[in-house]
Amino acid sequence: MNVEGNPITPSGMAAMRARYDHLLGTERPQIVEIVSWAAGNGDRSENGDYLYGRKRMREIDRELSFIARRMKAARVIDPAGQLDRTRALFGATVEIAGDDDNRRVLTLVGDDEQDATAGLIGWTAPIAIALRGAKIGDLRRVRLPSGQKEWEVIAISYPPKTPITVA
Repeated sequence: MNVEGNPITPSGMAAMRARYDHLLGTERPQIVEIVSWAAGNGDRSENGDYLYGRKRMREIDRELSFIARRMKAARVIDPAGQLDRTRALFGATVEIAGDDDNRRVLTLVGDDEQDATAGLIGWTAPIAIALRGAKIGDLRRVRLPSGQKEWEVIAISYPPKTPITVA
């Protein structure tokens, strides 16, 4: 499976869409209402609700614009459809062990859905780049801020393929 551009999993795209919809359909209308109410209260230069509301509205508009650009550039790739399940490719969940036998489980996802605390590693992160194409038993070196570290690939898995049903 060739991964170019800005790859993202279906769940990552759904989360991005949900954030966009929440900002546009819930949060922004609430702020517009507060700003309108505050504007009717007189002197806007000293009205905290008005000033904060306008600032928050600009932040929301910037985030909406950013998310819209990222969604437009995104290429949804379903890891369940991966044909070569013997290599660490986009969407793979990889178990690795360090020199000290410290084990970690990482899932290679799009940069827009990365969350290191949850083990979701962005596709362009140094460790993801090092793991790309690896097979079980391969040793991969990663240059980290704390120095170079070597990891052995212990296991590779993908989400199960969903059967196609014909109605």
